[in-house]
Amino acid sequence: MSGRDAPAVTLRPALPADVPQVLAFVRELAEYERLADAVVADEAGFAAALFGDRPDAEVVLAEVDGAPAGFALFFHNFSTFLGRRGLYLEDLYVRPAHRGRGIGRRLMTHLAALAVERGCGRFEWAVLDWNAPAIGFYRALGAVGQDTWTVQRLKGEALRQLARTTV
Repeated sequence: MSGRDAPAVTLRPALPADVPQVLAFVRELAEYERLADAVVADEAGFAAALFGDRPDAEVVLAEVDGAPAGFALFFHNFSTFLGRRGLYLEDLYVRPAHRGRGIGRRLMTHLAALAVERGCGRFEWAVLDWNAPAIGFYRALGAVGQDTWTVQRLKGEALRQLARTTV
């Protein structure tokens, strides 16, 4: 396929009308990650989180010839060691039919540029330890695994129980 015949890939910020598509991408990603049962999010929650008075996260959509191809959902965190905010990538997903076209790389490059533009001290994310294709992709971008750190999580009843604890 010549450059003239190549599909047009565009990146754009999500709009409120894109919430159903964002949720569809989240569900597709969860299916791929073998975590479909963990998705309890709904459109109303995403609409509030992405477009409420104080948005919690942002989304960039990738489209091929105007059709949804992938997305990246991210937010800012803060590093006390750096004294600066960072950009945290929560989810990156490209539909299987569109993989191998550089869309994931374009999303990552876009977010890296956004992090630099916003004065972020770092750009980070987590990846499942069994996802060798993703790990290889991230290493090829120059990412370095943080082997000495492990993610800790409180959720559900454990979170509620701790919240009820009096000191």
